Amino acid sequence: MQWLDDLDDLVAMVGLLSERIRKAACSLLLTAVALTAQIAGVVLALAHPPLALATALLLAVLLLYRSATSPRLEIA
Repeated sequence: MQWLDDLDDLVAMVGLLSERIRKAACSLLLTAVALTAQIAGVVLALAHPPLALATALLLAVLLLYRSATSPRLEIA
């Protein structure tokens, strides 16, 4: 019966290790997407300044709208 306990511990260890690997991969992917978006924004600003300004204004308006319409957190 001891080998079943050891096998259970091994499965749990592999699960914990795979969770760390998944978390690191997600973090790496998020960083790559964020850097790509920033580089694309700079390239767009250099290639087509009016289009970059229009995109930035649309994003700012969307953020303002979201902050104005989102429910407020009430601290009790």
